[in-house]
Amino acid sequence: MVKYFVNGEGGKLRQTTAYANGCWVDMVNPTDDECEEVSLFTGVGEDMIKAALDEEESARAEFDDGCSMFIIDCPVIEEGASGDSYTTLPLGIIYNKSAIITVCLKGNTVLKDIITGRERVNCLDPVQFTLIFMLGNAKRFLYCLKQIDRKNHRIQAEMERTMRNAEIIQLLDLQNALVYFSTSLSANDRVHVKLSRAEAVANREELSDLSEDVSIETRQATETCNIYKNILSVTMDAYGSVISNNSNNTMRKLTIITILLAVPTMIAGFWGMNMPVPFQSGVMFWQTGWFWLVIACTAVLTVLIAVLILKGSPFRRSGGIGRRRKKKDKRD
Repeated sequence: MVKYFVNGEGGKLRQTTAYANGCWVDMVNPTDDECEEVSLFTGVGEDMIKAALDEEESARAEFDDGCSMFIIDCPVIEEGASGDSYTTLPLGIIYNKSAIITVCLKGNTVLKDIITGRERVNCLDPVQFTLIFMLGNAKRFLYCLKQIDRKNHRIQAEMERTMRNAEIIQLLDLQNALVYFSTSLSANDRVHVKLSRAEAVANREELSDLSEDVSIETRQATETCNIYKNILSVTMDAYGSVISNNSNNTMRKLTIITILLAVPTMIAGFWGMNMPVPFQSGVMFWQTGWFWLVIACTAVLTVLIAVLILKGSPFRRSGGIGRRRKKKDKRD
């Protein structure tokens, strides 16, 4: 889809039905024919126009034959069955003396604000247009980070009541989103630096102030993203420890149950041996010698195995070291 906008009365944007010099061309998931048509009108190469249509394209700046291209990573909120997910999508801003072109696979919230007039831009000043978009994009990152933090608190509150795999997977998705955001913010900051140097923004006071605002917002978004990423990493480690402790408690309970069940099994096994046992009808006490011999051998073997296990146990070694340290402290 391709739309054309020009500045009307009072500087407000007005949509037109055809291309005109000095207009803004907004392209959302364009077809090959639309890319070719815009390329003919504006003189911008098709390779530049299609560069931002690759989801894996990284943020960068490129200058070629009087055309300037800035690919910027933008935060995207996608709705899914398990809730909202957060990712980034490249958007390209290309301009020359004829027009400004924006290219993206999906509609962009910041561009919608520009179209509706919430943000005033001048289609004849592409540097100002790019800086205003970068400022709005950094603010959008901050908004998405706040939403991620709220979702994180909501998931943690749910995990305090019941710990399920679904909540852990959601926390992992948030952690991945923060990694993407952190990488994208760093790349966008480098693109902003290149824009400032290439277009001599410092020579124009209004653009210099706008560029400083972009730097401040981007830096704030980067710091916020790093803080949330560290908090989420610590949270995941804490929940991992909780899950490990729960597993240990469960294994301890199962071990106790196994030992309790082993006692009646052992007694039933003794009385099921093919030899005279005590309290058997018609059997005198002196005839049960083999039974007591088996019991004695079993007890001796059990004690020997327990001693060997305790000697080889790390807890036993730790205890011995602790006792030796206590004796040394007393001597000192």
